[in-house]
Amino acid sequence: MAAKVEIYTWATCPFCVRAKHLLSKKGVDFIEYSVDGDEFARDAMAQRGDGRRSVPQIFIDGVHVGGCDDIYALDRKGKLDGLLRG
Repeated sequence: MAAKVEIYTWATCPFCVRAKHLLSKKGVDFIEYSVDGDEFARDAMAQRGDGRRSVPQIFIDGVHVGGCDDIYALDRKGKLDGLLRG
């Protein structure tokens, strides 16, 4: 069973585009929450994401895995695919 992947984004954020590209390339369906100009949504993201207010913030099966650089690092280490399988 595939993992539940959630990503908080900002429309013009190049790191968000890059993170979504990696997930899409891996055939992952994800739930995207746009926080563009929405401080309430950004606060909710930060509460889930260890206080991080930068985007993207990515969660796999409810676990915060970080941002764009973090998932690319997990992929380079060969750990991302296992997390995405659930």
